[in-house]
Amino acid sequence: MRRSPILLLVLLAAPALAQPDWRSAPEVPVALENYDFAPREIHLKAGQPVRLHLVNRARGGHDFTARDFFAAATVRDADRGKIADGTVDLAGGATQDIALIPKAGRYKFHCGHTMHALFGMKGAIVVD
Repeated sequence: MRRSPILLLVLLAAPALAQPDWRSAPEVPVALENYDFAPREIHLKAGQPVRLHLVNRARGGHDFTARDFFAAATVRDADRGKIADGTVDLAGGATQDIALIPKAGRYKFHCGHTMHALFGMKGAIVVD
């Protein structure tokens, strides 16, 4: 009977031990510019923690919308509130970091502001 409480403690502690070390996750810079993203194609490794470093270089606001990508990824708890309906909003000159573990697949992203995607503000995330 004494083993049951110990086993319970081990099982409860296991998820905490399995958390990734977000501090050592490589940074992946993504620039939001006037009707453009740089790079337009982002390559990530499945299951490897990364920090998306979104930088809005424009004066006006933009967003990074990748609904399917964010829905499939494991996003760091502290960063979940930065994403609303698969979108990260950035005011002019703003930056935002999102730490996550991507899932394999090919995903589309775009700026959801009126006409921005039509003018070319879109791209793809490839996770191998």
